[in-house]
Amino acid sequence: MKRIGVTGHRSIPQELHAHVLEGLRAALCGHGGGSLEALSSLAVGADQLFADLALAHGAELTAVIPSGDYEAGFADEAELERYRALKARAAREVRLDFPHSTDEAYYAAGAYIADHCDRLLAVWDGRPARGLGGTGDIVTYARSLGRPVTVIWRDGVERG
Repeated sequence: MKRIGVTGHRSIPQELHAHVLEGLRAALCGHGGGSLEALSSLAVGADQLFADLALAHGAELTAVIPSGDYEAGFADEAELERYRALKARAAREVRLDFPHSTDEAYYAAGAYIADHCDRLLAVWDGRPARGLGGTGDIVTYARSLGRPVTVIWRDGVERG
């Protein structure tokens, strides 16, 4: 089974949305056939876009949950419902042992995904992480493992 993981920004500029969807779709379609496992923490933004597309492509979803209170971090009921709907469709759930959603918990979840995938997709503007466990940190970690990383972004587009 091929395993593709995702890391990425929660906020994706509107003008980049179609480009990101196409990049994620291309990576999923180009995995070479056979069974596919998709690893995601199901955060708003890149994680949920990837999980949704992966399920549509017939992948088995593994939800990597950083902490016991992860659901408290969703901004509103609509975001929480989308997370719960995706999590309900996951074939597997990996719940990390952190009681609270801290930067360390987010880093551990990203590292878990990098450790357990064959390729990492990064919806990333190329800038350093804004806090421990951000996209830049996980890309650096994955590359230190020798993991192939596919960056999906467009030059010149700034993140909010």
